Formats: sequence, structure tokens, C-alpha cells
Amino acid sequence: MARKAKPAQNDLPSAEQLIDFIKTSSGKVGKREIARAFNVKGNDRIALKRLLKELEKDGKLKRAGRAMAKAGELPPVTVLEVTGRDDDGELIAVPAEWDDAAGKPPRILIIAQAAKGTRAESQPAAVGDRVLARIEPVKDPKLPYHGRIIRKIAGRSSRILGIFRHARGMGARVVPVDKKARHDLQVQPGHENGAEPGELVSVEVMRGRGQGLATARVKERLGDISSQRNISLIAIEHHGIPSEFPARTLAEAAALKPFSHAKRTDLRDVPLVTIDPPDARDHDDAVWAEPDDDPKNEGGVKVIVAIADVATYVHPGSALDREARIRGNSVYFPDRVVPMLPERISNDLCSLREGEERPCLACFMTFDRTGAKRKHHFARAVMRSVAKLSYQQAQAAIDGRPDDKTEALLAPVLRPLWAAYKVLLKGRNKREPLELDLPERKLILDAHGLIERVVTPERLDAHKLIEEFMIQANVAAAETLGERKVPLLYRVHGEPAEEKIRSLAEFLKTVGINLAKGQHMMPRHFNQILKEVEGKDYQHVVNEVVLRSQAQAVYDTENAGHFGLHLRHYAHFTSPIRRYADLIVHRALITAFGFGDDGLSPEDTAQLNDTAELVSGAERRAMAAERETVDRLIASHLSSQIGARFAGRIGGVVAAGLFITLNDTGADGFIPAGTLGSDYFVYDETRRALIGERSGETFQLGDPVEVRLVEAAPVSGGLRFEMMSDGRKGKPVPRRSLRQRGMGRAKRR
Repeated sequence: MARKAKPAQNDLPSAEQLIDFIKTSSGKVGKREIARAFNVKGNDRIALKRLLKELEKDGKLKRAGRAMAKAGELPPVTVLEVTGRDDDGELIAVPAEWDDAAGKPPRILIIAQAAKGTRAESQPAAVGDRVLARIEPVKDPKLPYHGRIIRKIAGRSSRILGIFRHARGMGARVVPVDKKARHDLQVQPGHENGAEPGELVSVEVMRGRGQGLATARVKERLGDISSQRNISLIAIEHHGIPSEFPARTLAEAAALKPFSHAKRTDLRDVPLVTIDPPDARDHDDAVWAEPDDDPKNEGGVKVIVAIADVATYVHPGSALDREARIRGNSVYFPDRVVPMLPERISNDLCSLREGEERPCLACFMTFDRTGAKRKHHFARAVMRSVAKLSYQQAQAAIDGRPDDKTEALLAPVLRPLWAAYKVLLKGRNKREPLELDLPERKLILDAHGLIERVVTPERLDAHKLIEEFMIQANVAAAETLGERKVPLLYRVHGEPAEEKIRSLAEFLKTVGINLAKGQHMMPRHFNQILKEVEGKDYQHVVNEVVLRSQAQAVYDTENAGHFGLHLRHYAHFTSPIRRYADLIVHRALITAFGFGDDGLSPEDTAQLNDTAELVSGAERRAMAAERETVDRLIASHLSSQIGARFAGRIGGVVAAGLFITLNDTGADGFIPAGTLGSDYFVYDETRRALIGERSGETFQLGDPVEVRLVEAAPVSGGLRFEMMSDGRKGKPVPRRSLRQRGMGRAKRR
């Protein structure tokens, strides 16, 4: 609140009184607050307005929106632009607007906790973001202000990422990496900042687009993008993903000492084994199983899931902890990994290496012959992996093709694991989780970082075994902490929204499937739909539409169950090397069982809601960055094949055109509606189709098509196709029915 001032002796306060009042007020100060404080009324308000304008013109005051501040100082609430990080990984910002006549803009340290009463960290701020923050001065000449984020301001700032180019006769330009950007940016002489053609640069827009291109100046050079190895840099920079560890974090990791065996359960003689992808660099989970020897549980099994004890090394409030929380998770690109934790931890101290002693948190579970869990408990332990195997290696051994390593492991380790999996599978089948069939493609890069081929890895029982063991350990962690009322982060997946179910039902009618109105959908109902379309031409698209009807999984402090897995209690416990949420669950278990003094801290508990939103946002950020990088790599791969024909499917339909997914690479591209032919193409939202108004020619979601590549833009990852197939035959759409059926007319070529 602005403080009360003494009434002015004259009709108006003096310039000195005004400046003193604005400087010492703790809240927003505008003309209204000044008039109220100095009892300025009636026509005197016009004179006050004139005085404020004169002071602003003379540089003694500055305006921030409707608020006033003394020149060279910042108002208590202001818009900031996040520009970088300090050595501790904390965000640094500067005022979004600053008068250069007042000198260099002050640097502001962003305090990680959001301002009281806000949910600012639901989307973690990143370098390049603009935020509204509450700031306060501090006695630090290098960082004279501390700021607490009130909220992020929608959209990115005027900072744009692009590729620096020289256009003959037109000077320097920057090609934005954003697919939505329609125009290049002009860089005037003197504003290049030494940038070389082909470099990824960060620019600031100086003038909007009126006559001609918008102009910009290069603020930062980020590296040569001509090498495909650097293409993931675009996504890293565009999404503000922290990719360099602060010096203090690395120093803290380097100083870590070996763990203590004291008070740990000794599992070194248990033949735990890690089963991972062949190119895995870190191994954070190991498994073991055997038949239960309890005569009261005939046909039952005992399972141990051992997870790397990251909490041993990453303590609450440490530099390692702060950086891990900022990152939220590791981000996986085809050519690199941006890890949540330094390699000293993720690839060394906490990686469950074969034959080496490692600290772990172990979940001991017992299941009956039907796959129902009878009991479980946790222990803080020390283990020694008996072997590091790949999924393919373990599966080959079970299928009768053991190698020298797995031959000796078959009887004591692998066969008991598969026997236990068959038991757990009975429980899974009874539970009936959602079973979507959407194979994932993997890019195989050559020595130069270029795509060598795109493969669809076979889904093996070895994958399913590890997945089910991890799910059961996650359930056990959530159940235990819930029963003991210890705060944690649940992994929550809500039921599909009613409007999405209605939309799904309307689409299913177009392929002859009726969904009962008012039916409370369960995962088994979706599975029945998926089974009904199995083997049909539209199987893939129905799987896609069912996926799109689902809610997005998030982290939350309140338990709402996991719809997709059909589980009442679920938390992430099994990957603390790469997910901060799992580290919080580990600390909660340490607290629940009194395993040590490195469990949940008071700060962990106090900011748990903020942490849930922070890591949920970081997960969405990582998914977007990973997807965009794959798009750019594939666009680069296809850029030499302009004019080539490809088989694909219609993967999306909007009024503006068709999104096409290629069969061999999984690449996504676009066909504008105006290029489909001379007819008007009408968008039918219910059928998810474009329909020729006169001809009835129909292009519907899921249809197989042949397309020709017209354009490939590696920088943005965009592909544009031309339709080579005829649409399916259909009925013309009378214009009078467009409004009635919720259709829109697509633009004609």
C-alpha cells in the first residue's frame, strides 16, 4: 500500500515531495494514489498530471504502466526479462523497460519461491521469459534487487532464436527457428555482434513489421548449427532448458565421498540384475525374484526392486538439490542427454554398475499366485549388481539363445524373473489398464550425427517385465507413504473430460462403433474399442484418437489415482537419477522409516505444491523439446529428397489443411487445404475430415495416402507435402448445412 502523505500546504505538492513520496512508498504508486495521499481534488488533478509529465520529461521520474517510480529505481512490482543464471543456477533478470540514460539496468536475483499467494512456478521460468515480479532492494552492489515471481507473462519476450544468414544484396538476416514465424528478421549493420552465417543466435526485435521486415539486433551467439550434432541446441535454447551445470554444483558433486554401509541392509549376495537399453549410460534400477517358500502362499513369488539411493548424495537445500529441482528431469535427445544431475552422480556414484557396491532403496514385495500383492516393505540397503544386461540380451536368453554371459544366469536369475512376471501379468490382466498400441520410433544416428535409419524397436517381454516390476514398486511407495501420512508427490492421471468422451463417441460413429451415452468410461471400455479395430485399416488412427481423449498425467500432492494404469495409489519411485519427483518420494520414505537424517526437509514440505507444478511443467517442456528436435533432424534428413513420394496417413485434420505422418520415418508434415484441388473443402469436425463441397471427395483422419515432398525446413522442422492420392468418395455438402453441422469452409487454391 502507498503510505499516507501530509496534506500539501499549497494546492499541489512540490517536485521534491512527490519524488520523496514515490521513493519511500511500499506499494504501487500512480496518479490516483498520489492525489489521494496529497488530497488533490477537482481541477488540481489536471495540474498534478501536468507536473508528473514534466518530471517524467526531465528524467526525474519514470513510468511503468500506470505506476510511477524515481528515475533509476524500480517500482515494487515490475516486469522483468530473465537473462541468465548465476554460479548457483539461480535465475538473473533485468527490467523489461529501462532508460539507458540512468546507466546500466540493475541485475535482479530471482528467488526460487514464488510470491506469497501465487502459483507462479506452475510453468518454470526460463531464460528469455518475461515475468511479473515483486522486487525489493538489498545491500548488494552486484545484485541490488531480489525478485519473487508473481506470474509468467504469456508468450516469450522479444528475444527470438534464429539462424544468422547473409542474403545477397539484402544484408544480414535471421531466420527464426519457430515454425509459426512467417518472416525473417532484418539485422542492420552494426547490430550483428560478430555473428557468422550459419550460427544459432538470440536476437532482440527492435522494430515491429510495418513497411518491410522487422529489424533486430543480435544479443548472443549460441554456436554453429551447420553440424547436425548441434541441432538439439535449438530446442535447448528455445525452451530455456538449463544445459550447463553451475560451478558450485559441479564442485559439490566432485567433493562427494563414498557412502557409508552403516545401518544398511546387506543385499550384496542377492543376484540383482540391471536390464536396460543397450545404449544406457546410467542404471538406476535392478531386479530379483524367486518363488515364495511360504507354504501358505503356494505358487506365489517374492520380488525385490532396488533403486539407486540418490538421496545419499543429493541433500535438501544443497547446490545439487537446487539445480535438480530447477531442471525437474533429464531431457533425452537423439544425439545427447541433458541430465538432471552431474555425471559424477548419474553415471558413477549412483549408477548400479555390474560388480560394484552401490547404495539403494529396496522394495520387497510378495505376490500370490493370482498376481495380487500380499505384502511389501522397504529397506535402505547396499547392493552389488551381478550383471548388466540389455533387453534384447535377456530376452534372447529366455528364448533359447543365451550368450556366454547369460548362460550362467539363466537358472538362478532370469528364469525366476520371467516366472514372477507371468504371475504379475495375471494381476495386470485382471486390473485391465489402458492398452494403447502406439509403437515408438527411434532415430539411429551415424558418426556425423545424421540420421542413418529410423526403426521401430520390437516390444519384448523383457520390456514389459521391467515395466510391471517398476509399476508395482511405485504402487508400494504410494501406498506406504499414504498410510503413514508422509507428504509426497503422487503421479496423477485423471479421467477423460466429458467433452472429450463426447468427441470420441462422435468420431467412433464414423467407423461404425457406437459408444453408449452416459457410460462411465473405464480403461477396459477403451480396451474393448481398441480390440474391435485390431487389424483394420483405421486401427492406428483409433488408437491415436483414444490417446488424445485422455487427460495428461501430472504430479500432485493430492492423490487422485491413475486412470490409465487403473490404480488407486501411484507415485514415481524408480528413477531418482532422472526425475526430481522420484527423489522427493525417496526422501519421504527415508522420513517415514527413519532411515536417516537426509529425508524430507521442512523446506521440501513447505514448497511441495510448488515443486509438483514445477516438475510437471519441466516434464511438458522436455517432451516438447524432444519432439521438436526429432522433427528438425527428420526434416534435415529429408531435405535432399524434395520431389520424392512417400506413403503415409492423415494424422490430423483442421480447417486449414491436413497433417500427414509418413510411414517409414514417422515424420509429420502439412498439406494446405487450398492445394487439394479446385473444390471448396469443408471441415467436418465430427468426422475429422475435409470434404469437397461440390464433389464430396473426402480426406479423413487415418486415411492412407501418398504424398510428394514439396518443402523441408531443417531449422524449423517443418515439412510441406502435396497430395498425390484421391480422396475417398463421399456426398457433396450443401452450403445451407454448413452452419447446422458445425463445419467450416476451407480456403480454395
